[in-house]
Amino acid sequence: MANVGIYVVVAAIPWSWEIWTILNLGFVPAKYSVAGAFDWTALAAPLSHQFLHGGVVHLLVNMVMLAAFGSGVERVLGTRRMLFLYFISGIAGGFAHWLFYPVSTVPVVGASGAISGLFGAVLRLMALRGGAGGFLRILPVAVIWIGISVVVGFTGMPGTGEAQIAWAAHIGGFLVGLLFFDLFTIGLRRRRPRE
Repeated sequence: MANVGIYVVVAAIPWSWEIWTILNLGFVPAKYSVAGAFDWTALAAPLSHQFLHGGVVHLLVNMVMLAAFGSGVERVLGTRRMLFLYFISGIAGGFAHWLFYPVSTVPVVGASGAISGLFGAVLRLMALRGGAGGFLRILPVAVIWIGISVVVGFTGMPGTGEAQIAWAAHIGGFLVGLLFFDLFTIGLRRRRPRE
């Protein structure tokens, strides 16, 4: 709901304010690489960029994916841990994008890195509950998903116009959920099945 609410607010404010918001609260890699570019907005952007979206289609796709992946992860981890995984994945996604485009001044916006982390967690849950094969069973899905992210990043996604896709952010967030999911389960009590 926060993503939708923030999108509505940003869409309703004057155009010059909206541009300021995107340019300053979106994740701009150059702020972390170019001398003198780092400012207070660079402290906020790793988190704030996750609440901004580049249009209605971008928002809707992300919200559908959040509902699809987030609900299952929340049932296992609980709300707090799921949100922590979500935000850490989003932050990792931003910095994965920075690794590939360190001097880019184009702001990255959207919750895709965070949601990708939840997808990685879903795959881990499938591996844990799937019996034989475990991690190796989900490896082909992970490789295919990474491949799709790269292809979409370079060719674009239907319905997004000329908008660039931050493919590295998707992969960075995904890898957090996939590889570090167990860290978010430390101390969790296993729920007993209902009789």
